[in-house]
Formats: sequence, structure tokens, C-alpha cells
Amino acid sequence: MTGEPEVRYAQTSDDIAIAYQVTGSGPVTIWMPSLSNIRAQWRVPALRMAYERLSQDLTLVLYDGRGTGSSDRRAGDLGLDAHVRDLEAVIEAVGADRVNLLGYYHAVTTAVAYAAANPHRVARMLLFGGAARMREAMSPAQTQALLSLVEQDWDLFADAAATAWLGWGSGENAGRVAEAFRTAATPAVARDWFAEAARMDVSDLLDQVVAPTLVLHRQAASQIPVEVSRRLADGLRNGTLVELEGSTPTLFVEGGAQDLAMASRWFLTGEVHRGSAPAPATALTTREHDVLRLIATGRTNASVARDLGITEHTVERHAANLYRKLGVRSRAEATAWAIRNGAD
Repeated sequence: MTGEPEVRYAQTSDDIAIAYQVTGSGPVTIWMPSLSNIRAQWRVPALRMAYERLSQDLTLVLYDGRGTGSSDRRAGDLGLDAHVRDLEAVIEAVGADRVNLLGYYHAVTTAVAYAAANPHRVARMLLFGGAARMREAMSPAQTQALLSLVEQDWDLFADAAATAWLGWGSGENAGRVAEAFRTAATPAVARDWFAEAARMDVSDLLDQVVAPTLVLHRQAASQIPVEVSRRLADGLRNGTLVELEGSTPTLFVEGGAQDLAMASRWFLTGEVHRGSAPAPATALTTREHDVLRLIATGRTNASVARDLGITEHTVERHAANLYRKLGVRSRAEATAWAIRNGAD
């Protein structure tokens, strides 16, 4: 993909214009928003990679909720029912009979509410960072300290949310994530957004959800206790909790290749592989080892070819073979494998 997808608009039943984008092919998967700006998010390298990777296997739909991003900035009602109306409008505009839902943070409650009311239209869900009672996910001290900045210093809130809370570090990804937050909404809308999120409670709807649901949690993430994610998974009829390695309360950054592989596999097949042993390094030929080692340093195929004295076509063939042996699909996943397994 050379550019971001066209922004289209869906109209809600209460006459709010919702900006959305569609990319890729395969099962329709709605990446639901929290405080979002889809146009700015395409400029975040890690997010762009996630969008492009998922759209290789899925029809990926992104959208901005009411009051945010490129959607109607007349926020008005920001309660749970309003967010469900946003989702309904996007699904109808896309024309999908059945969808997968990927819900982050407070979008978790929206996903649960929609799935409970529309069991025939939701195939699978992947949920992360939320709770049946959203105040449980928002109550830790770190989160409350962050939210106190919304009205005090909007720019500081955006920077702190990206770097300290979400753990995007201090490089280009962090700066662009902060800019996406900063431009997602006005401080007044963000204040109301978070206040309404804290009141969202779908605990009485959990047993009405029949869609197989994967609830993900970072093992060492302190911002959202694992017990919150476990209660969510346990309350769902077909919920499964998977604890991921790492400490950042986000997906597709720390362990990005593994996160993407798991998400794609779940939405395509409904299978989750936990703790499977990686392919042994001895499965690779000496030349495949050489190619993997150089790929993992960020070299292009042309650069690898020059270093090894072989043609670029031969590099591509070795790369395809080692991807197959390692069970990975891309340079990013191969690099992650090399890092995890100490390929040198």
C-alpha cells in the first residue's frame, strides 16, 4: 500500500457523520476506536505496519467515533448507546452481514453491547485493555494521574499518554502517537469522553454474547490489573484470556509481530497457539542463517545480496524458505523471531 485509504462517511441514526476507512480483503474486521484520529494514526510507523499487515488477510475497517478525528465534531451524547450507534452506522455503510470486532480500551464495552444485541452479526471478537465495568480499568493511580492532565494541560496529556502510559518510547512512533491524541479531540470533548467511559457498565450483558472472544492482557502491565481482564473473559460465554509477554498496555508495539500474527490467526481461524516451540535454528541452512541475520539488522534485499555476493532474486528465495520454516509471514515477524531466539 502506497497511501492511506480514502475517508468515507457513514450517517448514524441520530444524524452524526462518522469517518471511516476500508482497506484489504478477507473477513470484515472492525478496528474500533478509543480517542482516535485515523488520518493521524496512519502516520505512526508501528500503527501503519499493523494496518497494512492485518489488511493482507482481512478487510480492515477503521473509524473515528463521534466528536473525534475526522468525524462530526458535534459530540453531543457520548454514552454507550451513542457509541453503539456509531458502530452500527459503519457496519451498515460497509455492507457486511457478519463482522469481527477488535476493541481497545473503552471500545471494549461498545463491542460487548453490540455483540450481545446482534449475536448473528458478530463472528469473533478480540478485546484488549478494557473491562465490563470500565471504571475498573480506569481506577489505577497511574490512569487517574494521567486523566487529571486532560483539562490542566492538553499537550502534556498527549505526550504523557503516548510515552509514559502507553509506553511508545521517545522516538518517531511516540511523537506521532502524541500528535494523534492531540488532534483527536478538543480537551472539553476528551474530558466528557473519559467521564462517560467511566460510567460504562456491560457486566449484565456478558452472558448474552455468543461470539468466541479472545481477551488479551500484557503480563507485567501495571496500568490495568490482570484480574480485570480475567473477570471480563470469565464472564463471557466463549471468552478466553491470553496473557502476553511484556509490560506495555498496548498491542502491536512491544511484541508487535507476535501480536499481529495472533490477531490475524484468531480472526481467520479462531485458533490461538500458546507456548508453541519455535522452529529450531538447525532447520535453517547456513545461507538462510546468513540472510536471517542480515534481515534482522534492517537490511534491504539489495543490501543483503551485496553483502553475501548473491543475486537479489536468490535472497528473496532464501527469505521465502526461512519464513516457511520459521512459521512467519514477513520481515517484521522474522526479525522478531531472530531477536527472541538469539540468531546471530
